[in-house]
Amino acid sequence: MSRPKISVIGAGNVGATTALMIAQQELGDVVLVDIVEGMPQGKALDMMEMNPVYGYDVNITGTNGYEETAGSDVVVITSGIPRKPGMSRDDLIATNTAIVTEVTKNVAAKSPNAILILVTNPLDAMVYVAHKVSGFPKERVMGMAGVLDAARFRAFIGMELGVSVENIHAFVLGGHGDDMVPLTRCTTVAGVPVTELIPAERLEEIVKRTRGGGGEIVALLKTGSAFYAPAVSAVEMVEAILRDKKKILPCCVLAEGEYGVDNTFVGLPVKLGRKGIEEIFQVALSDKEKEEIKISASHVKELCDHIDKTAKN
Repeated sequence: MSRPKISVIGAGNVGATTALMIAQQELGDVVLVDIVEGMPQGKALDMMEMNPVYGYDVNITGTNGYEETAGSDVVVITSGIPRKPGMSRDDLIATNTAIVTEVTKNVAAKSPNAILILVTNPLDAMVYVAHKVSGFPKERVMGMAGVLDAARFRAFIGMELGVSVENIHAFVLGGHGDDMVPLTRCTTVAGVPVTELIPAERLEEIVKRTRGGGGEIVALLKTGSAFYAPAVSAVEMVEAILRDKKKILPCCVLAEGEYGVDNTFVGLPVKLGRKGIEEIFQVALSDKEKEEIKISASHVKELCDHIDKTAKN
């Protein structure tokens, strides 16, 4: 039986780290794609030379084209540019929309049965672009954001309480931005609601830090952005799919009435398995939480409408 094939498009920090972690977990053979000549080939060869020491038996191929990606089971798209000083949000959207459009066309042509996981920002809008361009069913197009945001939330809670992050379970829903919705009411530490363990004012500060988690790292690094946590978050989704784990994870998916959101890509809890998104998991929300998710989704819709409007002009 042949190993699964996972293609990672974009061999920068996020993409290369994703490829390495996929290989280390032996989830399948990896194809690393980038437009920079020699760069994905060099990184792939370096990773292959780790095999004898680390002990993973998978093939890692670097390429500047898409031929080697043919027949991929899962494709992780990290291609795009980060927002730079002086660059408007509209500039970022325009540039990354063009990149994701081109990448998705190539990927869909070579791997028509693949499951797509988007990492490129602005995340929710880029998942919308990939869904529209690929023509794939909604079950096979999703975005990595909620896993990362929930991981940050869990990390901050663990730091606050001095407990193992393995004891902490959390959901962060909505768009991947300043109006994401950490569900404090559904966040637990060894089964105990976090609202019983951390005072409300302090918990709100942790929620605020979670919402600005990416920006905090950008400010510290000064050049570049987070890549370890985003990469491992994408890999958790890949593993859930390829190993058919039926894992409940917050992912950016197409909502069609769920949680009061319609025809918009937004972060919701889903069951991930070999078919991709197998179910949108229903969690009882308070009226305040429902409203926050609707507001967050409306901002995503504005970005998607902007993309459509720009495409027509």
